[in-house]
Amino acid sequence: MTARLLDQMKEDARAIFNAGVSAVDPGHCIRQACTLENDVLNVANRAFDLKSFDKIMVLGAGKASAAIAAALEDILKDRIDSGIIITKYGHQVPLKKIKVFEAGHPIPDENGIIAAEKLLALAHTADKTTLVIFLVSGGGSALTPLPVPGISLDDKQKTTTALLHC
Repeated sequence: MTARLLDQMKEDARAIFNAGVSAVDPGHCIRQACTLENDVLNVANRAFDLKSFDKIMVLGAGKASAAIAAALEDILKDRIDSGIIITKYGHQVPLKKIKVFEAGHPIPDENGIIAAEKLLALAHTADKTTLVIFLVSGGGSALTPLPVPGISLDDKQKTTTALLHC
């Protein structure tokens, strides 16, 4: 095998890898699935007439939720009234309208409880004139740990740790 052929194979492999990474980029995927035409938000096969809503609220949790929220802000611009997303430490991106909280993943932590309570409180302000867009990606369950009465955060942490070691 010649050095030129080997270099070409490396370049092709790099291009294939980069195309794969780009294809699953959360922002890229949202921009492909969501478009705004006049006052209509198209999400996959559904259309939402934004004139039918008084407010738009964005909620979400997951490791990719900040990147998804950034893409959604690019699409909807100032139409978003409020929002909260919860992402893993180190995955925060600057957003204009949506508040970003960071919490523990894969082991849930106290910040996840605080952020989940804030997200739930904001969700409770929605009414029938509010379009709620909920962004979910991997890790959402660890990032929003609101244990039911009788289960503590410590219980959830120990259970998660045990499951991770299986």
